[in-house]
Amino acid sequence: MANRTDPLAKSIRGTNPQNLVEKILRSKIYQNTYWKEQCFGLTAETLVDKAMELDHLGGTFGGNRKPSPFICLVMKMLQIQPEKDIVVEFIKNEDYKYVRVLGAFYLRLTGTDIDIYRYLEPLYNDYRKLRRKSADGQYALTHVDEYIDELLTTDYSCDIALPRIKKRIITVGEVQLGREIGIEDETVTDTVGGSYIGS
Repeated sequence: MANRTDPLAKSIRGTNPQNLVEKILRSKIYQNTYWKEQCFGLTAETLVDKAMELDHLGGTFGGNRKPSPFICLVMKMLQIQPEKDIVVEFIKNEDYKYVRVLGAFYLRLTGTDIDIYRYLEPLYNDYRKLRRKSADGQYALTHVDEYIDELLTTDYSCDIALPRIKKRIITVGEVQLGREIGIEDETVTDTVGGSYIGS
């Protein structure tokens, strides 16, 4: 399959999913040794094993801006486009925090506004430590909840521009308005007290 997107993959936001990553970063990923040796031939099932081996997150680092394994796996997920159920299982994985964060990042890139808030907001309750590799190659300490906040409130993470999402209050309002005018959606539920959208 080389660097081509799975032919059965759906377009995301009107484009090839791999185009969500800027061209310069894409070409650096394609030339990266980790991509060539570890990501070749991965499927949705075997990608989980590689994700469990992650020990840090980050975008690019060093003088030549080498891509991290984390961002290579994000690119692989964009290429093979795993089923939504698999991505949700990544996010719900409590044993491997980097698997959880990888799933959250992928969902933030490809998911709908409602799904993003539904599955990512509960992760505000995850306070585990994460190692993040910065652009200078040094590691910094962060936490899962801080990283989720970054995904939900900023436009850029790990050297990738995140698609715009509506503010949470607008999304909740649209869901409630849909209920008032009779649009039924079994998958959209709102908790009492409005702490988060979701199941």
